[in-house]
Amino acid sequence: MQVYEKVRQYIDGQGMKQVAIAEKAGISKTTFNAIMNGKRTMYAEDLRAICLALNVSPEMFIEVKCKDNRYINNGGSNDE
Repeated sequence: MQVYEKVRQYIDGQGMKQVAIAEKAGISKTTFNAIMNGKRTMYAEDLRAICLALNVSPEMFIEVKCKDNRYINNGGSNDE
C-alpha cells in the first residue's frame, strides 16, 4: 500500500473530511485531492504538513527497510 493510500485510509477511518485536513495542512484542495488519488507525488513536505494537520507522526504511514530486509513500521519491526 502506498503512503497516500495509508493516509487516505486513516482520514476516512477517522471520519475526517479531506477538505478540512487540506486547509489545516496549508495545501490547496485541488492539490490535496490529487495527492490522495495518486495523481500527484506526495513529497516529504506534503506528508509533514498532513501529519501536523492530523496530529500524528509520519512514521504511522511509512515503512523503513533495514539492511537485513526487515521492515520497521509504526515504531515496531515486522519480518517480511
